[in-house]
This record gives sequence, C-alpha cells and structure tokens, in this order.
Amino acid sequence: MSEISSTYENNGQKHLFAHWETLSAEEKSELLAQLGKFDPACLQRNCQKAIALAEENMGSENVIKPLPASSYKSVIDDVSTKKLYADLGLQAIKNGQVAVILMAGGQGTRLGSSAPKGCYDIGLPSKKSLFQIQAEKLLRIQQLAQAQQPIPWYIMTSGPTREATETFFQKNNYFGLSPSQITFFNQGTLPALDMSGEKLFLGSKTGLVESPDGNGGLYRAIKNNKLLEDFNARGIKHIHMYCVDNVLVKIADPVFIGYAIQNKFQLATKAVRKRDAHESVGIIATKNSKPCVIEYSEISKQLAESVDAESGLLTLRAANIVNHYYSVDLLNEKLDSWIESMPYHIAKKKIPYYDNVNDKYIKPTEPNGIKLEQFIFDVFPSIDLEKFGCLEVERAEEFSPLKNAPGTANDNPETARAAFLTLGTSWLKNVGAVIKDNVLVEVSARRSYSGENLEEFKGKTFDKPNHILD
Repeated sequence: MSEISSTYENNGQKHLFAHWETLSAEEKSELLAQLGKFDPACLQRNCQKAIALAEENMGSENVIKPLPASSYKSVIDDVSTKKLYADLGLQAIKNGQVAVILMAGGQGTRLGSSAPKGCYDIGLPSKKSLFQIQAEKLLRIQQLAQAQQPIPWYIMTSGPTREATETFFQKNNYFGLSPSQITFFNQGTLPALDMSGEKLFLGSKTGLVESPDGNGGLYRAIKNNKLLEDFNARGIKHIHMYCVDNVLVKIADPVFIGYAIQNKFQLATKAVRKRDAHESVGIIATKNSKPCVIEYSEISKQLAESVDAESGLLTLRAANIVNHYYSVDLLNEKLDSWIESMPYHIAKKKIPYYDNVNDKYIKPTEPNGIKLEQFIFDVFPSIDLEKFGCLEVERAEEFSPLKNAPGTANDNPETARAAFLTLGTSWLKNVGAVIKDNVLVEVSARRSYSGENLEEFKGKTFDKPNHILD
C-alpha cells in the first residue's frame, strides 16, 4: 500500500481497496496514481458544504430585484445604439484585443450521438456542423473588422471529447481558420460521491467515477492551462465566452464587446426575454443588491408573474443564455480568488459504478449518488453593480439552443434548424428579395454575419427549397 491509500482509508474510503489483492502491480500503480489526483477530505468537505447550500437556498428569503437601469440595456429595435457599440467592438477586434472562449465539453448523447455536440448536424441543407457554423462566423467577423491578426479561439473540451474534437477540426482543415489561432484545453473533473456525501465510487478496477466539474470549472481550467498568461502575452483585453449548443450565437459579437467597452464594465452578460412567466430558465437579476443568476425554482409565483407598470413587460424577464464578457484586467485581479471561493453544487444522479467486492458493474435505476459541479455565474456577486452589465438581445436573432433529442417539444435539432434558416431568410427579405411561401434560404456565415453583404439579392426570387447562399 502507500501514503495515498492510507490517506483514503483514514478518510472513510477503505472500501475502494476491497479488491486490492486481485490487482496486478501495474493496476495497483494505476489506481494509486488516479487516487493521488484528489484529496478525499477536501472532496467530502466540499460535498457537505454543497448539500448544506442546497438546503439553505430552499429555505432562504432573499431580496430579489431586477438589475438597475445602469446595468441593463436593451438593443432590441435600437439601431443607433447597436451601431455605436458595434463600431467600438469592431475597432477592438481590428486592434487584436479580442479573444473568444467556447465551452464545448459536452457529448451529444441526448441527441443520440456519441460525438462531441459541436460535431452535430442539425439538418441544414449544407449539412454544416455547429463547429463549422461558428468557425465561419469567426472568419466573417474578422473580415468585417479588418482584423490585423486572427481572433484567438480557445475551445474548452473534456476528457471524453478532446481527441474527437481535435480530430474533427483537423479532418475539416479547421474550417478555413488558421490552426495557430485555435487552442484546445480541457475542463477539470471531480469524483462522484454517494448520497451521504461521504463515500467515493469506483468507475473501474483502477479508477474513480469522474464527471466534468460544471461550467464554473472554466475558471480553474483557465488557470491550470495558463490561458491568462497567453491572453496577456497576446495583448488581449476582452474575452467573449459562449456555449457550443447555440446555433444563433454571435461569436466575438462586436455589439456586446462594444457595450462593455462603452460602459467600462468588467463583466457583462447577454439575456433574452423570457417566453412567459414560467419558462424554466435562470434569470439575471440582483439578490440582496448583488448581481446574480437566480434559478426559476427560487422565484415565487407572484414574483415570476410580476409585470413592470411602465413597460408592460415581466419585471424579471432577463433569461440567462450563458453568454458572457470578461475584461482581462478583471481576470488578472479576480481569477485566483474565484477559484478558491466558488461554491460547489450537488446534482443527484444515477451513477453507474464498479462493485469491487463482487467484481461486477452496477447500473442503478434510481439516483444513487451526487456529482459536484460549479456554476459559471457564481462569480457574479463578486462584481460591483456599477461594473456589471446585462445586454438584452432579440431571441430570434441570437438564441436557439440545441439541448434535446429530435422530436421533443423544444430546443431540439428541428427548432435550431428552423431558427437558423428563418433568420437568414429574414435578412434576404429585409434587402428586398422575394421569398415564396414556405421557402427558407440558408445564408452561410461566410457571406453574412448579421444581415450585411446581401444587397445583390434585392429583387431576386427564391422559390425552391434547400437553397444555400454560401
């Protein structure tokens, strides 16, 4: 045995070694090496804190209010303000001050695919994947900004998706991007525990059950992969972060970046209006006078249905779409403290595990354990309100997530495909193209980022399905 095994046994994990004598010397070394990555006492403490936090949130009476006007701006139907912000953002891109972080650690298992979600084909006539759509948007915005250098694209993968993601990019020649502008890095993982938060599970004879540490693991991944040093070395001042599953995302959005620059915000987030009072989304608001994202389950029915007397809109309407801006100055100042202070949250899951007493794998039918995760927005309360902003954008133009399997009620491949095609078709109508009934046109991001560069189609008739403007 070893110091590692003694540490685990002294912290109630003796069960992990019930099969020790059946392992080969190589397997023993492999198990100890894997266990050595974690501190069992620290895992137990974090899990107990997370359990207590969940109970505390259920019983708490927080003062929840919308963001003040100084931290909230809508650019829906506000063309002049959008142009002001866009000009500032394009200048920052031109000067090489902008980088993009993509969170792409998820697999497409809920979509019936074992490949990374970014490889998924939502059924466009072109058969383009999410990764290709986003890469082409990056190419286009570089052209629009007349960027002096390619926009750095940092792609966060996970253990199960890293190799497949890199291979996909290589096979597709990086979709026209320069390989040197893309950096792949992995998010962290954490072991799972039983429902008591005390016992760890084996996933195999030689390793623990591990799962990604949540989108809040981004901050630790930035540190562990020395990305902050890279930002500083490249002269990056502004970071746009988004999730891979949003087919309408405006990658390196100059309007969003310009909004943050104009208002000197250190951290900003995008929001879309809730579809209705009870849409199951997190809400960007204030809790006890600090910026935050609150879960829909934390909001009373009365508060969820409350309407602003002046606008006639829901009082709490800013739906979180996990689309954020960070100043690099803020990351230099806060990253280490965020990593040390961010809470963990529990997710009760059905966790398959290896039974090392009976030498068999168990696949439970009911939740049997806890996965720990961190949420990216848990750092919001650490930002002064005057340095925090929320930009409200049009849902039909910027948000259509791919989360559910084909044929489900919403947020599925069919809704993502329809949203992408409907948006491109609307751009053509805006320049005077004639679109016949029930016809949708795919407008490639290589041609247009947000409706520009389509004037040549004024008066042109589109009367056939599956038309592609590449």
